[in-house]
Amino acid sequence: MKLTKVTVENFRCYRAPFEMGIDDFTAVIGQNDIGKSAILDALSIFFEREKMDQNDASMDGDRESVKITCEFDDLPKQLDIDAGNHTTLQSEYLLNANGRLEITKQYNGTLASPKGKSVSAHALHPVEEGYSDLLSLKNAELKKRANELSVDLKGINQNINAELRTAIWNSREAAQEKITCVDLNKEAGKQVWSSLQQYLPTYWLFKSDRASTDQDSEAQDPLKAAISEAIKAVENELSSITARVEKEVKKIAALTLDKLAEMDPELSGSLHPVISTKKWETNFNTSITGDNGIPLNKRGSGVRRLILLSFFRAQVENSIDTRPNASVIYAIEEPETSQHPKNQRLLLSTLQQLTSDPSRQVIITTHTPMLARAIPDTKLRFIHKNGPSRALAVGGGALNKNIAESLGVLPDNNVKLFIAVEGPHDISFLLELSKVLSNSDSKYPNLPMLELDGKIIFVPMGGSCLALWADRLSEIGRPQIHICDRDNEPPAQPKYQSHIEAINAQDNCIAFCTNKREMENYIHPDAIKEAYKKDGKEIELPDTFNDFDDVPKIVAQAVHNSSCGNDWEELDDKKKKHKMSNAKKIINKVATKYMTVDRLSAVDPDNEIIGWMNEIQSKVTMDN
Repeated sequence: MKLTKVTVENFRCYRAPFEMGIDDFTAVIGQNDIGKSAILDALSIFFEREKMDQNDASMDGDRESVKITCEFDDLPKQLDIDAGNHTTLQSEYLLNANGRLEITKQYNGTLASPKGKSVSAHALHPVEEGYSDLLSLKNAELKKRANELSVDLKGINQNINAELRTAIWNSREAAQEKITCVDLNKEAGKQVWSSLQQYLPTYWLFKSDRASTDQDSEAQDPLKAAISEAIKAVENELSSITARVEKEVKKIAALTLDKLAEMDPELSGSLHPVISTKKWETNFNTSITGDNGIPLNKRGSGVRRLILLSFFRAQVENSIDTRPNASVIYAIEEPETSQHPKNQRLLLSTLQQLTSDPSRQVIITTHTPMLARAIPDTKLRFIHKNGPSRALAVGGGALNKNIAESLGVLPDNNVKLFIAVEGPHDISFLLELSKVLSNSDSKYPNLPMLELDGKIIFVPMGGSCLALWADRLSEIGRPQIHICDRDNEPPAQPKYQSHIEAINAQDNCIAFCTNKREMENYIHPDAIKEAYKKDGKEIELPDTFNDFDDVPKIVAQAVHNSSCGNDWEELDDKKKKHKMSNAKKIINKVATKYMTVDRLSAVDPDNEIIGWMNEIQSKVTMDN
């Protein structure tokens, strides 16, 4: 499941409902004390990482009705809510008008320790009398309702509540569904919410002002997130273990009471076995300590944040092939805190690469111009005051001017060049191949070093970016190089021909188009095989790829055939896409490390990549 929207109401500074869309990478920007952190904290409460505090309720709003609503996409195809019998969110009428799951948690903020009042789904649900409350009815009540409505239950397994509800709903002559709040606190609704728990994203919030105390070790130590993820990945197995243990204990308890009943029936009748369980996370303790025994939460703020940075970089490298249901949201408050500008740039690059995995989402807050400049404007969420309330603007077009004025986004004199590519995988490709060339000859640019020095900024294309906007409107112009995949095989024109022509018409800008299908076609098959061999996988690939082969698909099929028994064509489109996405990541991030000058010459006899590097070097060294 992926988070697509969050709405808060009567929470801190948000008295009126405040809605904000969430992307794969979302940057919440605005001035101090505008409500950026409140959004991240609200999510932490929703995902039960933190408990709500009495002071979280809006002072000017309805403190008895604090609401946090999250909307989700990429939903499970079916749910087990009825003793092994499956149902779907669609058949239970629990999706909103956009076909997404929208869950609202309501809290009473007047209590000293606020507790949840309700959980409900905002959904297109039947509203006719006799049909609107089926999710709250027990089996006997559903049978009675079916009889009252003269529903034909022939062929229906009346022991399965989901089938009874479907039969009753399907019996309507003139179906009426309207957006309404569906209670998830009773019967089937409660079972649906319980079943959804294993699919909800794991949410981790890292704040900029953590207190350095041993009591705050869970928040200070990012390894706690790794434990949570690992447990999430085997949640089904752990639930099975728990159920088995409970079953065996209850069995022994029942036998014990039977034996007791033979001697003292009255005493036996007054006893009942009670089993309680703890969260699996409590079985693990972890810390990061130095040779001198000083724990992470006692180190300097810069060191703590640097270790956090390293944790995220490790996450980028970590494959999630074995965790198909695990999704994670990383929320980082002011990632630039206590970090040198080079580390800030590296952190941003790492976080953006993290979201190339479809199961990962990143939300950051910042009011640092340098970070905002390097983020696509469609990913920016600008919170600003609108009278007594807060308003939201999504970056793009004329709004960029307001954002720039608020943050003071001006061109960085150190920036020499913007390099625009199609996505984060292309950035990995260029960074690694530049190291191959620069290590062989210093005349070629070392892009990782130039990026850390702030001389180049990579811009994933997918809409105009604030960085490019600031560049175009500034008095000090900055060069741009765009590198686009051809995609289309000749004689058809390149997919982005019009974009390429438009860029080349601008002063001090140049756009390249690959002669091959895409950048993966410039990686030698031997380098790809070595990358997988490092991971213990032997795969078979052709000696060479054709210019317009779908390389990620070929590699994904080879990996699948090397380790799976079923045929590639038996996989559904979602699994194929997931495997191809993983292949694309490994080709660009790992296989590129095994490229050599000779291998590059073999796959790129026309020296296209060398031409790009020469142009980059020329732009970086020219006087701006």
